[in-house]
Amino acid sequence: MQINQFKLIIIGGGPNGLACAIEAQKRGISVLVIEKGTIAESIRRYPYQMTFFSTADNIAIGDIPFTIDKPKATREEALNYYRRVVEFYNIPIRLCCKVVSLVKKDDLFYLDTNVKDQYIAEHVVISTGYFDFPRKLNVPGETMAHVKHYYDEPYKYAHQHVAIIGGGNSAVETALSLYRHGVQVSMIVRSEAMKKTAKYWLLPDLLNRIKEGSIKVYYNHEVIQIKKKYVITINRKENKSDKIQADYVFVLTGYLPDVSFMIKSGIQINDKTLEPFYDKNTFETNVPGLYVAGTVTAGIHTEKVFIENGRLHGKFIVEDILKKKLI
Repeated sequence: MQINQFKLIIIGGGPNGLACAIEAQKRGISVLVIEKGTIAESIRRYPYQMTFFSTADNIAIGDIPFTIDKPKATREEALNYYRRVVEFYNIPIRLCCKVVSLVKKDDLFYLDTNVKDQYIAEHVVISTGYFDFPRKLNVPGETMAHVKHYYDEPYKYAHQHVAIIGGGNSAVETALSLYRHGVQVSMIVRSEAMKKTAKYWLLPDLLNRIKEGSIKVYYNHEVIQIKKKYVITINRKENKSDKIQADYVFVLTGYLPDVSFMIKSGIQINDKTLEPFYDKNTFETNVPGLYVAGTVTAGIHTEKVFIENGRLHGKFIVEDILKKKLI
């Protein structure tokens, strides 16, 4: 077993975790980023043709310009940008390595990984995002092979019927992508309308496709069961069931942070919002020396924290670590 010790270890190699690492390096703190996948793993798992909501300037980190010839970046442009940032700053990063245990003993944190390496740190930042844990419907049939919680590309589904459950940004974007690749799309939305948080340039497009009948939508419908070739819903207003044809089903109802890991690490969690307890000025949790950064701070309200504001958390964390050193 290899044991390595650092002043600061950051769990999560997404944009917010990387921004925190850059800030630490600039202030002379020895730092290591541990990432269970690749650099910006969550973004790598986004749909292949995705375009960011935020402008490129607002998702840039480390004072490195995000230079592209249009305002908003694609998934591929973002991945290349964050890779280059890591290379520019020579950020120490351990990839394809998952932290499975985080325990504090005396004044040090001990981190065990799935590759059997152990790491020791004086301070730790959890910046694991929320993309690994999709919200589940918890209905019969949800675990069947044709039911998916992530969307990648449209080509597999051409000339088939696909049901999309959800009315948020992911559902809207997926519906339009599938429609434009020859897919018969049906959307099942629990509320009376699509969520206003969807990308503003996509909603009019979707609503026009619904109006012309190219995409079907079932508002006020709740899924109660998924079968091999169809989805059974209840119309919440009329209290009657519907059967919606579906060769594939996408459950795109949002994602949640890894609450279990934080609880095991000693962090107190709000039972209703799943937000970790932390100081809003320093991002330090109830465990001294253990911090949270990025979207993991938002609990179920993932729309409140994203790259634009999460990338700033590292400055407050590093400042607090340096203050502790002076006391």
